[in-house]
Amino acid sequence: MKKTLLTIITTCIFLSGMFNIAMAATQKIAVVDVSAVVEKSAQVQALKKEQTAKIQDLENWLKIAQADVEKQKTKEGKEKLLKKYNDDFAKRREAIVLNYQNKLKEIDKSISDTIASQAKLKGYDMVITKGIVLYGGDDITADIQKVVK
Repeated sequence: MKKTLLTIITTCIFLSGMFNIAMAATQKIAVVDVSAVVEKSAQVQALKKEQTAKIQDLENWLKIAQADVEKQKTKEGKEKLLKKYNDDFAKRREAIVLNYQNKLKEIDKSISDTIASQAKLKGYDMVITKGIVLYGGDDITADIQKVVK
């Protein structure tokens, strides 16, 4: 009884493995180097440039604020102004970070949607990121880079 059960289980496992291999052989799989696509994206380059400018503006504002605090003659005046500027700095910094995160999410969605639509257009059943794949799949990175803005 145990030998028969063991034989049936082994046969089922073997057949399911063969079925999975057969299914994988019929699927058309694409590979994309997402980091290369992101690096070449004009949207990402523009966002980096915008973020650098905003940080530079914040640094310039901070220098002006520090100079303003130093101009105060009394300790109380300096502390009051310093607190005001610290609060303002935190709000400005938070706004910059939130704006950056929101725009980055939009770009990520745009790139993901572009990859998906291009893969469907070319008849691929699955797209895998290039860092995971050791062998196989059609590399469509260059095609995606041409389409991504």
